Amino acid sequence: MILIVNKYLLGKSFKGVSLWPFVILKNRELKDDFNFINHEKIHLRQQLELLILPFYIWYLTEYLLRLFYYKDRFLAYKNISFEREAYSQEMKENYLQDRKFWAFLQFV
Repeated sequence: MILIVNKYLLGKSFKGVSLWPFVILKNRELKDDFNFINHEKIHLRQQLELLILPFYIWYLTEYLLRLFYYKDRFLAYKNISFEREAYSQEMKENYLQDRKFWAFLQFV
């Protein structure tokens, strides 16, 4: 994981984004936020499991389907299976050591 701090690379509503192998952060303080960094590490693992490019295709496809269903960008984002896994497990210190392969599927 390579951390990059640059507020100009992110939109207003983003604190950070994982683009394997990078995690781009809006501000330096986020480096010390355990839950945030763990959330992004979960995304990096998801990206590796799907061989990176298919992750982004799946992510975008699922977002568009959920946007059509919820008609709300924030609800669509929060209900993407990758996000549901990351948000529900981000506070668990050993989650990535115990995580099963393709664990995000249980959140679809």
